[in-house]
Amino acid sequence: MSEPGTTRRDLFKLGAAAAAGLVATRLAALEGAPASIEPVALHPAPHAPFNPATAAAMPTRNLGRTGHKVGIFSLGGQAAIEKPHNEKVAIPLIERALDLGVNYCDTSARYGGEARWSEQYFGQVMKRRRHEAFLATKTHDRTADGSMRLLETSLKLLQTDHVDLWQLHAMSSMKDVDDVCAKGGALEAFQKARDQKLVRFLGLSGHTDPDVLAEAIRRFPFDTVLMAFNAADTWHLPFKKTLLPLAVEKEMGIIGMKIPARGRILAGVQPPPPEQRRGTAKHDRPGTLTIKEAMRYTLSHPVSTIIIGVDNVAQLEENVRIAGEFLPLNQAQLVALEQKVKPVYGQASWYKRDAPANPEK
Repeated sequence: MSEPGTTRRDLFKLGAAAAAGLVATRLAALEGAPASIEPVALHPAPHAPFNPATAAAMPTRNLGRTGHKVGIFSLGGQAAIEKPHNEKVAIPLIERALDLGVNYCDTSARYGGEARWSEQYFGQVMKRRRHEAFLATKTHDRTADGSMRLLETSLKLLQTDHVDLWQLHAMSSMKDVDDVCAKGGALEAFQKARDQKLVRFLGLSGHTDPDVLAEAIRRFPFDTVLMAFNAADTWHLPFKKTLLPLAVEKEMGIIGMKIPARGRILAGVQPPPPEQRRGTAKHDRPGTLTIKEAMRYTLSHPVSTIIIGVDNVAQLEENVRIAGEFLPLNQAQLVALEQKVKPVYGQASWYKRDAPANPEK
């Protein structure tokens, strides 16, 4: 744990990147704004997804170099959307998200077990509304052949002829980096799939160690990075310290995940029974932040969007409302939230390498 907390230098570097044009605000907010702020495009590029409800629903930001203006809240493919035989909940959630202006949907070949329920549910909606969503999925296989097989099934389940973003899932170790970069590794499939127009853009994801993602980014020109980044980040293996500035420097689309840390960061969320607590960083007490505080913290940094899985329509609507009302936090407010979450940073960092047990207990 080195140099914890948000420093003035951190904020200057990241704030400068945002001011330089990473962030594009919604058109309605531009009246009287400086001319340097980039307006939301009124017409999408040919063949690019476009949800007409997004600009009025929430601010949008550039998804790196992709040209996509992504709403700052996006729908994750876990929670209710990966549960088996949950069509009556999952499909209406996806439909409602698009109705509310969400224009980025994230799923994976691994969500929902071998049946890949998450991709199945998204496919039921995408077969009718594919043009409204920037659609992202992932491969957890580190080989070219295995990844191509996963992609073929993803396209069938998603009921589409292409995905907008294909990502390496859960890059957790330097061995993962070596494996995907080796001859016959997954990156060969990535380039092949892009050449064949089965995917438009390429990305990677990870939540275990920021140095792993940084090394992969140095070896291959990915378009996006999906990183774990919440208010507890600064206290253990911070993604903000090195990975976030590197991704900004390379003009990548930056997607934040683990915003509520599966509820472990949120006040009022009771811990599960002891036998259901995984890993060394046990969720043994309620968190300390509201979902609004958790979202505002991450969105006050130069991320393109945040993805959150939801259990029901009420949670979805609350998250869209918070995104629509978003105002950035200043330095003092960011530091205050970091201090507020410090007593539970162990359980809120459960997904990171060597995550500590709650140190403040």
